[in-house]
Amino acid sequence: MDNQNRRNFFKTSAILSMGAVGGIASVAADTKINSDVRDSKKAIPNFEKRVLGSGVAALEVSAFGLGCMGMSYHRSFVAEKQKMIEMIHAAVDLGVTLFDTAEAYGPLTNERLVGEALQQVRKDVKIATKFGFIDGQPNRGLDSRPKTIRKVVEQSLKNLRTDYIDILYQHRVDKNVPIEDVAGTVKELIAEGKVKHFGMSEAGVDVIRKAHREQPLTALQSEFSLMTREPEHNVIPLCEELGIGFVPYSPLSRGFITGYINERTKYIASNDNRASLPRYEREAVIANWPLIDVLKSFGDYRGLTVAQVALAWLLAKKPFIVPIPGTTKLAHLKENLDASKFTFATEDLKELDLALSKVKIMGDRYTGTSAQQTDK
Repeated sequence: MDNQNRRNFFKTSAILSMGAVGGIASVAADTKINSDVRDSKKAIPNFEKRVLGSGVAALEVSAFGLGCMGMSYHRSFVAEKQKMIEMIHAAVDLGVTLFDTAEAYGPLTNERLVGEALQQVRKDVKIATKFGFIDGQPNRGLDSRPKTIRKVVEQSLKNLRTDYIDILYQHRVDKNVPIEDVAGTVKELIAEGKVKHFGMSEAGVDVIRKAHREQPLTALQSEFSLMTREPEHNVIPLCEELGIGFVPYSPLSRGFITGYINERTKYIASNDNRASLPRYEREAVIANWPLIDVLKSFGDYRGLTVAQVALAWLLAKKPFIVPIPGTTKLAHLKENLDASKFTFATEDLKELDLALSKVKIMGDRYTGTSAQQTDK
């Protein structure tokens, strides 16, 4: 497996990535990072904006958001808090306005990180968080009862150091609670000013329609990437019909669509759900590697990395799609955002789609019913 494309990027960005993941940085290193971030702002003078939702539910955000989960949860290691605060600050400087977290990430620790990092720029950014598990713990099961939603919102407001949440998602559909009750509770919270917009995650078309009738949805967040294309069949068309934004989580398939993960990659099972997911087993990684080869071949002739091709492809699908790739490295953040600069020619997109259609993905996203119990 050839990781050369991404490794070359690492070499040219070494000083930045060292600043993002190393120990306590020196004043000189911090100055260098801040200087490079300012230079990057010149490279993205008008970072593309997109609109999630429509009508009273519309919300303008940056074309890419930042998924913050991996900064403290489910990615084998927990990065140094201060370094992740610096990462979030860098994202703001680079033009990112949408930041995604959840009660379940930690639980609670990721919300607290995001809240601390964004407190000083709160009015300039949009924060999305989620409810839906018993005590914020996915392994304990679902809970979207109205009283639980209200309890979670009060805790999230404290964690996030804010008096309102821009997008409040139901993390997973709770079949024991009518969706009309869930949407109605969020509608009340919107009327009270504690929540601005309603969202759902991993919901099907029927429940989306029911929820949207009760309280217009601004965004539907589901896994969508070149390895997970099921939303194309019905959910994304429904979002287009109803005027709902679509926010793909794991747009780089938990790091696989970077060329950096391979069959020898080890995961710490106590803090990494990839260790239990069929798609990341050794045989599946090997079987799915042709996808990386296709993206690398396309990107090499256009000055793009594997990850940038995959992210640009998502942006090209619909104007209401706003991916939220996560990272703990400044170099990767900049790499991801730079994907917004690339515009597919019609023939190029057809060429890529044809090549991708020949790649058959092996391995389920989740094991059994764990799609209801775990996240990104």
